[in-house]
This record gives sequence, structure tokens and C-alpha cells, in this order.
Amino acid sequence: MAKVSVYNMEGNEVGTMELSDAVFGVEIKENLVHQAVRLQLADNRQGTQKAKTRGEVSGGGRKPWRQKGTGHARQGSIRAPQWTGGGIVFAPTPRDYSFKMNRKEKQAALKSVLTSKVRENKFLVLDELKFEGPKTKDMKKVLDALKVDDALVIIGKDSDNVVVSARNLPDVATTAPECINVYDILKHNTVIATKSSVASIEEVYA
Repeated sequence: MAKVSVYNMEGNEVGTMELSDAVFGVEIKENLVHQAVRLQLADNRQGTQKAKTRGEVSGGGRKPWRQKGTGHARQGSIRAPQWTGGGIVFAPTPRDYSFKMNRKEKQAALKSVLTSKVRENKFLVLDELKFEGPKTKDMKKVLDALKVDDALVIIGKDSDNVVVSARNLPDVATTAPECINVYDILKHNTVIATKSSVASIEEVYA
């Protein structure tokens, strides 16, 4: 089992904690990690882009001039693509960009990035993370003590003050153990988790 240090909110080491190899010590599968990131980015796309083809543009039913004898090139409609105001060739239409990924593949990708953070010493565990009130400076003080400025903070229950305190920090995000995903973990340089949230992660994903 991987063993990591446990810190308090002042940045002092107060103990160690063993992490489950079933979640934090797996074989890193980069292909599944890449696929999981593509899936999440694809799911975030609205897919609402739309332009009109020549058949959808209004007007243009009459031939603009006769076929021969005018000196102009022959034209059939003023709504053809080469005309100003005409339709678009191969116009984009609304579509769904998402694709499917097996549940076990998603879990393997998530475990891979968690394992990667642990091996890179970028997975920090706190004994607890609680504030009496929502204050950004309190959260900033904790991050400065840990020497971290870009972090994903995994919190447990009754952590509303932590969420609000981190909200105004541009490179800090908070999430619950059951809501973690591959993209958010990779997006941030460091992952910070409380002992209780680590236990929840191991319970959900082991």
C-alpha cells in the first residue's frame, strides 16, 4: 500500500495514512485516461451550431435570368451558395458529440489519474478542513501553508464554508468524493483531500 503524509491546516505533518492499492496503486492506462478526457469534453459541447443550406434559405424560386443570350453565366437561383445571402455548402446541423464508455473503463481511468497524482507526490491529505465561516483568506492561508496554489479540493459533508471560501480563488476548485472526474484531476496541479473524503473515495471506487 502507498503511504502518504497527513497534514493539518497549518501545513504541519501530523501522521501518515495508507492508501488502498485498489484505487491509488493501479496500473496507469493512458489510453483510457485520454478517452475519458475526450468523453467529458465531448459531453460539454452543446452541439447547437446551425446554418441554412440552399434548400432552407427563403426566396430564390425564380430563375434570375434566362439561360442563354445574356452574357452572364447561367444561374438557377439567387439562393445558390455562390450568391450573397445564399445557402451554405455542407452547412453544420445540430448534433450530439457524446459517445459511450464502459463503466469499468471510466473507473480504470479515474484510478489511473489518482495513482499518478500519488506517485508524483501531488496528492495531499489533510486531517480535517473546516472553517467557522466562509472566508477566502482562510482558504488561501491553508493553501499557502501547504505551498499549493493550483488545487482540486475533495471535501466531505458539511463543508459549505469550504466551498464558499474557495469559490473566489481562480485556480482552486472543490468537489465531493462521488463527483470527482478525470478531467478535473488532470486540470489541477495538486489534489487535496481530507481523511474522511479519502475513505469515501476508497469506499465508492474500490
